[in-house]
Amino acid sequence: MKLLLTSAGITNASIHDTLVDLLGKPVSEADALFVPTALYPFPGGPGMAWRALHGQSPAPLAELGWKSVGVLELSVLPSISRSIWEPAVRAADALLFAGGDPLFLAHWLRRSGLADLPALEPVYVGVSAGSMAAASTFVETYTEPPGSADEPLKSEQVVFSTPDGDIDRTLVTGQGAGLVDFAVIPHYNHEHHPDASAPNAEKWAAHIPAATYAIDDQTAIKVVGNTPEVITEGDWKFFTP
Repeated sequence: MKLLLTSAGITNASIHDTLVDLLGKPVSEADALFVPTALYPFPGGPGMAWRALHGQSPAPLAELGWKSVGVLELSVLPSISRSIWEPAVRAADALLFAGGDPLFLAHWLRRSGLADLPALEPVYVGVSAGSMAAASTFVETYTEPPGSADEPLKSEQVVFSTPDGDIDRTLVTGQGAGLVDFAVIPHYNHEHHPDASAPNAEKWAAHIPAATYAIDDQTAIKVVGNTPEVITEGDWKFFTP
């Protein structure tokens, strides 16, 4: 499977050109399925999903000029015959995974059966949580971690430093879709994501049992087969496990 894992979508020419290369055709000739699942655990999630699908989110994805864009909601797939939804997935050129909660998205990637489909042709394009959930194992930061009756979650308390003072975060370890063998920390050094500042990203990565890429909003990870390649017009850092 081919993947393009981003922090904030298709934000520059280098990432856009890489997407076209992975598709093997111009975006205007490609059919996409948009996956809003990760947005729903948040207050106002349905509105965020609508805005993302209509190109009104900060992360350029659905509005790139695709030949067609459909909606693929992972949480409904277990209620639908696989013979109905699997051909639609296989016919797409790209699967566009919006950001949001990676624990929720990873849960439905596995439960829906999408993560288990062999030899998928569509390009997996992730934004933030959509990129994190592609890993075998990832860690996300929370002020109040979500509860889960189905999956006991491992969590650790870590104090992060910010210009406004220390912040206490719970790092929750999640099982991802297992599409790549490394982890992603998005929004590296972003002013509105203090958890992912350079010193805090190092603390965060120390709790991830895999090689980890911290990427800013101008950076993406291209994966063909098992080979990752950093595509960037910004800043990133690699952490060994």
